[in-house]
Amino acid sequence: MTDHGGDWASFEGTYGVPPLDFSANVSPFELPAAVRNAAKAALTETGRYPDPQCRALRKKLSAYHGIPAAWILCGNGAADLIYRLAGARRPRTALVTAPTFSEYENALTLWGCRVSRFSLNEANGFSITEDILPAITPELDLLFLCEPNNPTGRTTDRLLLEQILDRCAACGTLLAVDECFNDLLDDPAAHTLLESLQRYENLLILRAFTKSRGLAGLRLGYTLSQDAALLEAMARSGPPWAVSALAQAAGIAALEDQESLKALRRLIRREQPRLAAGLSALGCRVCPGEANYLLFFQGIPALPQKLAQRGVLIRDCSNYHGLGHGWYRAAVRTEAENGEFLKIMKEVL
Repeated sequence: MTDHGGDWASFEGTYGVPPLDFSANVSPFELPAAVRNAAKAALTETGRYPDPQCRALRKKLSAYHGIPAAWILCGNGAADLIYRLAGARRPRTALVTAPTFSEYENALTLWGCRVSRFSLNEANGFSITEDILPAITPELDLLFLCEPNNPTGRTTDRLLLEQILDRCAACGTLLAVDECFNDLLDDPAAHTLLESLQRYENLLILRAFTKSRGLAGLRLGYTLSQDAALLEAMARSGPPWAVSALAQAAGIAALEDQESLKALRRLIRREQPRLAAGLSALGCRVCPGEANYLLFFQGIPALPQKLAQRGVLIRDCSNYHGLGHGWYRAAVRTEAENGEFLKIMKEVL
C-alpha cells in the first residue's frame, strides 16, 4: 500500500491494464530523446559505482542556478533528502501546514520530533496567511513549507514568504522550502527563494527532477543551502551512492533541454483552467491552484473506486491532515486525456 498517488502497479494487478493515471502529478509527456539517450549511454558505467558526490551534475546545477556547487547536495528524489534532513538536524520541534505533503511529518516523527500543524482554511483557498508568523518562536527548530503546496497547488504571497524567512532567521529556526513544483508555475522566478540563499544560512530549498523533467522512475532530487555543515551531515545521514549513474546522466541532459519544460508550462497554462472549469461544471468545489494539479471536493460515495472501474486513477486526499473524505486531487494531463477524464467523471456523477 502507498500513502501517495501513482500506484499504477496495484491497479494493473487488479484490472490487468494500465490506468489513465491522474493520481500522480508528473509530466504527461514522453521522456525527451536526449534525456533517454543520455540514460542509455550511462548503462556502460553500471559495472562501477556512480560518483558519490555527483560532481558533474552538481557542476551543471551550479551553472543552472548561479550558485556554488558546494551549496548543492543530490539525492534519491526529494523524499530521500527530506529524511536525510530530519536525520541530520534531529529537531525537537517543527511546524508544518495542514494539509501538505505527508513525508515532512513522517520523517520528523521518526526522530521523536514534536510536530505542530498550522491549519489552512478552505475559505481563503487554503492560502498561508500572516497568522503563521506568531507560531514561529525561538522554541521552533524547523519549519517546512511546500511552494506551491501539495495538494492545494497554492503559493504563498512573496512578501509574506520573506517575512516568514526573516522571522525564522530571528528565531534561529531552519526554514525548509520544498520547491519541487516551482518549475511548473507560470512564473517560477516570482515564487522561488533561490535569490535569498546567499543572505540566509537558515534557508534550505528542495528541488527534484520528478515532476517537471519526467524522471520519477529514476529518482533524482537535490537540496540547496549555504550551510555546508548541514549538507555534510545530510550526506552522512543515509547510505552512500544515493544517485545512480543513469539518474546523474539523465539529470545533466534534462537541464540542457529547456524546450520540453517550456512546452510543459504551456500545456499546464492551457489545460489547467479547462480542467478546473470542467470539474466545477460537474458540481465539484475546486481549489484555485497554480500548479499541474487540482484539489477538489466531490461528496459522491466511493468516487475513486467508481473511476477505477472505468480505468481512471485519482488521488484520494482523505489521509491528508486538514482534509477528509470527499477531497481528491487530479493531475493536469494532455488535452485528450483531460477530456476523457471529464467524460468519465460525468458518467460517474
